[in-house]
Amino acid sequence: MVNPYLDPAIPSPCYVLDEAKLKANLELMQQVQQKSGADIILALKGFSMWSAFPLVRQYLKGCTASSVWEAELAADTFGSEVHAYSPAYKANDIKQLLSHCNHISFNSLSQWQRYREQAKMAGVSVGLRINPEQPEADTELYDPSAPGSRLGILSSQLESVDLSEIEGFHIHNLCECDSYALERTLAAVEAKFGQYLHALKWINLGGGHLMTRKGYDLDHLISQLQRLREKYDVQVILEPGSAVAWQTGPLVCEVVDIVENAGQIAILDISATAHMPDVLEMPYRPGISGAGEPGEFAHRYRLGGNSCLAGDVIGEWSFEQPLQIGQRLIFEDMMHYTMVKTSFFNGVEHPSIGILRENGEFELVRRFNYQDFKSRLS
Repeated sequence: MVNPYLDPAIPSPCYVLDEAKLKANLELMQQVQQKSGADIILALKGFSMWSAFPLVRQYLKGCTASSVWEAELAADTFGSEVHAYSPAYKANDIKQLLSHCNHISFNSLSQWQRYREQAKMAGVSVGLRINPEQPEADTELYDPSAPGSRLGILSSQLESVDLSEIEGFHIHNLCECDSYALERTLAAVEAKFGQYLHALKWINLGGGHLMTRKGYDLDHLISQLQRLREKYDVQVILEPGSAVAWQTGPLVCEVVDIVENAGQIAILDISATAHMPDVLEMPYRPGISGAGEPGEFAHRYRLGGNSCLAGDVIGEWSFEQPLQIGQRLIFEDMMHYTMVKTSFFNGVEHPSIGILRENGEFELVRRFNYQDFKSRLS
């Protein structure tokens, strides 16, 4: 079977969204909503490819934004509910933000007290982000409950505070986790904040629910959501980012040169630091179609990016046949937390963005150029 991502109509480099795979994820999420009674909204921080929103909004209830610009994007291109959370809101942003939002969550009591009257006047439902102090993420960089976290209010900080105007709690504690991590988180929330839960209208469980990953226990997730909703008579909200775009398309690139230094190094027309920064931050090792672990196949290469950063190295893989200049490589699962993190560092060519439609046709939706690079500077 011919790999559809090798179609010459697809430029290199290019992020390619597979519409059929995105639809399958959304259909699964729709089933979770129907069976659990919970609402699922899209976290723009993980996937904000708005050219796909006509499909996404057929299944999800809205978007969650982490900034004014994300809220504007949701209002402008999604056109449904907008929920907002940020570690802190500036005074000159709050009015604009409240004009777009249905729900807003504050990260601290001081932020809530500063803007409570403006939120009330805007008719926006107000919540507080709480910290259950229940670490679940594998990498501390992504763990909101890590010791000393700046994210969320501790239970000790709510003692003797009048929360009668607070309608919801926001709990974002997970990062690509399973439903059993959610169960442990809910146990911690109920132990530390249980006295407040019956008075709420909604509980937002944040993101990190990787329900579209193979092997995820959907029945267990649904039972946890049902129990929470029924016990406290609240609207339950989930806002995944990764799960929406999980395994929905690759980053297509090509080999530009091959050099020798303690082994063979293939230089690609993409950059780890500019186009897939999680490779360096987490660190994270992406999959490559047809490639194996170092030593698995006969021909071993270190793959490097096209920026001048010495550490712009993606990693080592092996291949059955020697790589050739101009040959295409397919980096798998590159839709979530990739495009949203890209930069124009070093002025390297930014990957185009396209959609592989359900009928097999490729649609190029964005090609970047010098003016895009120039407009980021002054």
